[in-house]
Amino acid sequence: MDVTDQTFQTEVIERSQREPVVVDFWADWCGPCKMLTPVLEKETSDRGVTLAKVDVDANQEVARTYGINGIPAVKAFRDGQVVAEFVGAVPPAQVKSFLDDLTKPSLADSIDDPEIAEALKAKDYERALQTLLERVETVKTPEERNAARELMVQIFQELGQEHPLASTYRKKLAAAIF
Repeated sequence: MDVTDQTFQTEVIERSQREPVVVDFWADWCGPCKMLTPVLEKETSDRGVTLAKVDVDANQEVARTYGINGIPAVKAFRDGQVVAEFVGAVPPAQVKSFLDDLTKPSLADSIDDPEIAEALKAKDYERALQTLLERVETVKTPEERNAARELMVQIFQELGQEHPLASTYRKKLAAAIF
């Protein structure tokens, strides 16, 4: 679907609260964009992922908001946040890998820790991260500490590196470890 400055909030941000949305920032004059777009269309369609296309020449406000300096630029949104991105006409295998990561089961559905899974299912990422941070600081064995740290890193990846909670808790984790 084509998305504009006026429809971006509804079609991308709000929709990404329910499902992942991939945004292709492109321009008509861009040769690499014309190579990448059919690959994105096929691969997102194969996976049932919504693909939103933004013409950066016609929609400069959204392009500026998301720091688009080179095209094609692709950003994946989940829960209103950018969770993954790339720039350039990447090979089809890289597009597939990008979408595989985006569409894999959520962490809440794939971990064996009931306390953390419950927090994640409730979308209470802060509670999950705080619980894990407390474990990092208090557990007795290096294995338990490492398991809590690894789970925090997986949550950071699911949230996206720019998410405020990921930034805050990365710093707290670093302080607790070092």
